Amino acid sequence: MSNKVSIIGAGNVGSIVAYSLAMQGLAHEIVLVDRDKDRAKGKALDMSHAASAVRSHSIVRAAESYEDIKDSKVIVITAGFPRKPGMSREDLLFKNAEIIEEVVSKVKEVASNAILIMVSNPLDAMTYTALKVSGFPRERVIGMAGILDSARMAYFIYEKLGYGAGQIRASVIGGHGDFMVPLPRYSTVAGVPLSDLLSQKEIEEVVERTRHAGAEIVSYLKTGSAYFAPGKSTAIMVEAILKDSKQIFPCAVLLKGEYGVDGVVNGVPVMLGKDGAEKVIEVTLDPCEKEQFRKSTQAVKEMIDLLEKEFFKGRK
Repeated sequence: MSNKVSIIGAGNVGSIVAYSLAMQGLAHEIVLVDRDKDRAKGKALDMSHAASAVRSHSIVRAAESYEDIKDSKVIVITAGFPRKPGMSREDLLFKNAEIIEEVVSKVKEVASNAILIMVSNPLDAMTYTALKVSGFPRERVIGMAGILDSARMAYFIYEKLGYGAGQIRASVIGGHGDFMVPLPRYSTVAGVPLSDLLSQKEIEEVVERTRHAGAEIVSYLKTGSAYFAPGKSTAIMVEAILKDSKQIFPCAVLLKGEYGVDGVVNGVPVMLGKDGAEKVIEVTLDPCEKEQFRKSTQAVKEMIDLLEKEFFKGRK
């Protein structure tokens, strides 16, 4: 099985993905694709030097053209216009849909068997766009969101507790954005239910901060958005696919009847393996969680409907 990985978009997130994979030696070849070829070449050379320092067998190189991504097992797409202060994810919708359409059309020509991991925002809508443009089966077009959101929630739980770092397992499903659905009931610290450790008020504070974590980072950075955690979260997905680990992670996929939803991309637990999102896991939701998930799905559906009406109309 090929373990070649290509990353389209050599900005902050794409660079962290590539660097993380190279340091672990997970892929024999990592290809950076970027409109600024010199930037990609410089970063690729620097990462290859770092890989040599830790005696990793990974080689990072810059693509001269999309032909260089041929035979990739996994292609990570981070290309897109970055979210800036004051911008909602919806503001990015059409701008990034154009970019994703261009990128995925080229990918389809040279790497039609690859698994796509989408990172571009608005995440759920861009995953849908990639599915529509590529025509790939749903298990081969997966959005990165839930791992990141769950990691953020886990850290905020740690901040409340002051202990348990590395032992906290948080769970977040739903769309990536203000309508994500943190699940405190499925969150634990070394197996201890979160409700045994934090008050309901403290849990609500954790949930609220998790929902706005991305915007909080944007407000501090002022000229960009988060990249360390998104990059590492993406690398975790790539690792699960390359190793065929069958591990369960929350990811954005096209739902086909699961959770009572059809034709909408949303974040749910999936089993990741060599074929991508090989199985959708349905967890039991209480009435409140079901309503939150419904609202999340509706928010994504509204963006999809807007894309279908304004963007895809007239396209083949």
